[in-house]
Amino acid sequence: ALDRISLISNSDSHSPSRIGREANILDADMNYSSILEAVKSKDPKKFLMTIEFFPEEGKYHYDGHRKCQVVFEPEETQKNKGLCPVCHRPLTIGVLNRVAQIADRLMGFKPNNAVPYLSLIPLEEIIADTFGMGVGTKAVGQEYKEMINKFGNEFKILVEAPKPDLERLVKTEIVEAILRVRDKRVKIEPGYDGEYGKIKIFGGAERRNLAKQSSLF
Repeated sequence: ALDRISLISNSDSHSPSRIGREANILDADMNYSSILEAVKSKDPKKFLMTIEFFPEEGKYHYDGHRKCQVVFEPEETQKNKGLCPVCHRPLTIGVLNRVAQIADRLMGFKPNNAVPYLSLIPLEEIIADTFGMGVGTKAVGQEYKEMINKFGNEFKILVEAPKPDLERLVKTEIVEAILRVRDKRVKIEPGYDGEYGKIKIFGGAERRNLAKQSSLF
């Protein structure tokens, strides 16, 4: 039912650091009519892709019951008749379940004219995960500023910069993290019942090993 519709992605503007976190990548003249035509036509040479965050980060992506720490995919919810197996109360139903209810195709189907998308993690969060520190820490902020000064902007680092350029200018473990995000090689704990989802790039031991390798050079 949505095949003829162009799906675009735009970030909220109420948090300055989140502006541009979701975006549309177009190769068109920067005027209203050209942009409108690129979006409406879904021409793959003009409407190149959308930039998204991982939908699993949403607070209500999966079904579940936070008090009992029960997290279910839609199929598991159906097997349990919509009830929490611990306390037997109704589960809080999430977004993915609603999508499954109204979908007219199986999950994973891709229309021929679908615009590609790329799920990203903001650079500051990638650095924080790599360092094993909080986003607002001084070390993370300093590294972020240095990288922006070298490349110009986040999208160039996260999407465009070739691996050799990253390896030449960025710490080894951060390069690995960026490449993993590009390839969707991340660990995902979907959000449920008001709990934000967690997207992790490294485990603790893995992060320490990368730091040791980096120190050798």
